Amino acid sequence: MTSKVLDFQGKRQQAIEEKRRSFERIVFQNFLGAYAVIDQDGTIYPVTLVDVSKTGCLFQVPWNPKADKKFAEGTEVGMRMYFTSASYIPVSLEVKYGKEYVNEHGDTYMQYGCEFDQSFQSFEALKHFIEFLYKFAEHSVIDRGEVKTYFY
Repeated sequence: MTSKVLDFQGKRQQAIEEKRRSFERIVFQNFLGAYAVIDQDGTIYPVTLVDVSKTGCLFQVPWNPKADKKFAEGTEVGMRMYFTSASYIPVSLEVKYGKEYVNEHGDTYMQYGCEFDQSFQSFEALKHFIEFLYKFAEHSVIDRGEVKTYFY
C-alpha cells in the first residue's frame, strides 16, 4: 500500500484562487471598466483586464502585428480603472512583459503583464479593492437555490 499525504490546505488555496479568478472575470466584464493611456499624445484606449493580483495586473489589447507597436519592458503606462461611468482610480504600471495571445475565435491580442507602482498615491484605494477580491473568493458561497440561512 502506498502512502499518500493529502494536502488539504493546498487544495483549498487552489479552489480559492480559481474562485477569485472567476469572480474577477465577472467583475471585469460586467462592472469595472479599465482604460489605459497608451500613447504619447494622451489618447485613451479601452483595454480588457484579464487578471489582477496584489502586485500587478494582466491586460490585453486587440493586436495587429503588422501595424501595432509593442510596449517595451520597463515602459510606464497610466491606467484608469473606472468604477462608474465618470469616476476612476488612476494607476501607474510598469510593463514587465508582453506576449501575443490568440483566443478561441482566432482574435489576436497583446497581453501585458504589469507591476503596480505602489508608491502612487491612489494605489491605497486600489489595494483595498484587490483585498476585497481575495476575501470575497475566500468567504463567498455559491447560491445553488438552497433555502438555508447562515447566521454569523
